[in-house]
Amino acid sequence: MHDFAARLFPIPRSLTGDGVRATLLALRELVPLSFHEVPSGTQVFDWTVPQEWNLRRAVLRGPDGTVVADSDQRNLQVVGYSTPVRTRLPLAELRPRLHSLPDRPDWIPYRTSYYRETWGFCLPHRVVEALPEGDYDVEIDATLESGSLSYGELFLPGSSDDEVLVSCHVCHPSLANDNLSGIAVSTFLARELARRERRLGYRFLWIPGTIGSIT
Repeated sequence: MHDFAARLFPIPRSLTGDGVRATLLALRELVPLSFHEVPSGTQVFDWTVPQEWNLRRAVLRGPDGTVVADSDQRNLQVVGYSTPVRTRLPLAELRPRLHSLPDRPDWIPYRTSYYRETWGFCLPHRVVEALPEGDYDVEIDATLESGSLSYGELFLPGSSDDEVLVSCHVCHPSLANDNLSGIAVSTFLARELARRERRLGYRFLWIPGTIGSIT
């Protein structure tokens, strides 16, 4: 399970997109889950399935060309659902788009903006405090367009009509204790239960958080 989680750790997951699909495909190697795709714009109670976001790479370079943030190195360094952008900004204009935790100066915070179009970077506070004056090159190579929300499902019937629901979020990047521990445990549990006779049915859902759960 630990090895499985380690393998999934680098995948850039979000609420939607190819990172979620890649994660579900990895799960399908172990259990016969089915895929569901719910189109962007679908009304779900008082929520709406958002546009699909896919990140290729996000890089922030300092005045001398030094790489300050690179999503290929740490995918938490870009605000989730950042709009595509390529620009050059002085530090004063860039600062409002830099997110850090002053009380945890070595941590990279996790920030998203699913329903408000914006962009930004997440950095350790000590890095933000040490940034020199000058112009910074911003490049966020991403798409934000109509697509779908993906989730996986596996139902293991039992001898009775009663069933147990096991659900797990698959939307967070680089959060081992939050998402990947649950993904690994639920997947291996499903694989083990599939080998046994069952009185109860078991329904497993691997879903994005909030809107995915409601959907």
